[in-house]
Amino acid sequence: MSFKVAFIGAGSIGFTRGLLRDLLAVPEFHDIQVAFTDINQHNLDMVTELCQRDIHENGLAITIQATTDRRAALQDAKYVLCTIRVGGLEAFATDVDIPLKYGVDQCVGDTLCAGGIMYGQRGIWEMLRICQDIREVASPDVLLLNYANPMAMLTWACHTYGNVRTIGLCHGVQHGHQQIADVYGLSKKEVDIICAGINHQTWYIEARHEGKDLTEGLLEAFENHAEFARTEKVRIDMLRRFGYYSTESNGHLSEYVPWYRKRASEIHDWIDMGSWINGETGGYLRVCTEGRNWFETDFPNWMKDPAVVYAAEKRSEEHGSYIIEGLETGRVYRGHFNQINKGVISNLPDDAVIEAPGYVDRNGISMPLVGDLPLGPAAVCNVSISVQRLAVEAAVHGNDKLLRQAFMMDPLVGAVCNPKEIWQMVDEMLVAQEAWLPQYGTAIAEAKERLAAGNLVPTRQNEGAARLKVKTVEEMQQDRDAANKNAGEADKGKDRAIVNS
Repeated sequence: MSFKVAFIGAGSIGFTRGLLRDLLAVPEFHDIQVAFTDINQHNLDMVTELCQRDIHENGLAITIQATTDRRAALQDAKYVLCTIRVGGLEAFATDVDIPLKYGVDQCVGDTLCAGGIMYGQRGIWEMLRICQDIREVASPDVLLLNYANPMAMLTWACHTYGNVRTIGLCHGVQHGHQQIADVYGLSKKEVDIICAGINHQTWYIEARHEGKDLTEGLLEAFENHAEFARTEKVRIDMLRRFGYYSTESNGHLSEYVPWYRKRASEIHDWIDMGSWINGETGGYLRVCTEGRNWFETDFPNWMKDPAVVYAAEKRSEEHGSYIIEGLETGRVYRGHFNQINKGVISNLPDDAVIEAPGYVDRNGISMPLVGDLPLGPAAVCNVSISVQRLAVEAAVHGNDKLLRQAFMMDPLVGAVCNPKEIWQMVDEMLVAQEAWLPQYGTAIAEAKERLAAGNLVPTRQNEGAARLKVKTVEEMQQDRDAANKNAGEADKGKDRAIVNS
């Protein structure tokens, strides 16, 4: 069978290469058409060269269509995989560094909190342009598979305002599922789960082994695990307080709620510095910066390394290729997908984007009814949904009043900052990100005037409670295996494409 798959933001080495491997491991897909597009010609050239080498060494005849012309890549595409990071590392740095001046210490800043809200403002504006291109030139039955963060906000905007059929995809459920199996000394396939909520705040409301409920003893099992008791302190405490384990990593989760990062003196009580994902200040920004610098330097060696193998046993757990396989071949796939709620989770708003179990086959994608979440987890999700709704509407309409209200309602920002500080922080972030926020022209001009007028709220030089310096290429060259692993880590959390659109 032949159909076209387009990758938007293809200049991300680890994720683009991995998703292509997953797709081409399906025997029926050996004749598909593949298009890569990215606004960075240099990154696009490197990734295309590497992936084309993989294709040839696996004995396939596919020729990648690589172009900076997005509409050309989208022409007649049946499936679109989106992995963009609008503003690249330049904008990402302001997502982390400006809030730090006001005491808002983030590990990632890509989903909620100050960084996630602003990331959404940049991303939504561009995603709506992408949706317009998809509507105009892609196949009429096109499906957009969105891997870009903030997952819920971007998927919400694509559904509600982009008028493109969209599924948001993440790998957090799979990772937590493995952890639950690990703490009980079981294999993952021995543990059946039901996980539901919103992206990065999804809850394992059921976990069973041979029909036995595992949730009752889960807290004790995690507290007694040699590694997780040290690395997952926030998740374990949330399990202790709310009764259910959450999908997202320790560092991510710590910035979505108001309790664990609001006092600099207490942050180290809740995090572990063994890996950025456990709570390091600006950890993901550091990893992405190092990964970009390393790939730029080490690319010739990547071309000398063995090609990836397109085989079933080499496929990752990313949902995208399995969804396409189910739709095209009829093989049934069960995963966890992000879609508009429409009553799937009965005590979350119908218009919100929820993450819940879904099934795929040739008939399409089905989301069975979950019913009510437990009240505590539902309350946590509903707070975040209110922030997401404000942020989506702000981005679509360029409404800085709604944007400021989203900041005020954000759990961690609200726990750390007073209203005057929030207003000034938003002014600073709007001005710093002007190049990627065309919808805020008037608001940015007014913000510049306020900042220039003086009489500002005092801020402070703040490096963060748990920040590490970015390694130089020379330092990374001392351990190439570790540097390559780090470059792969830069694809976690779905912040995959370093783009500036």
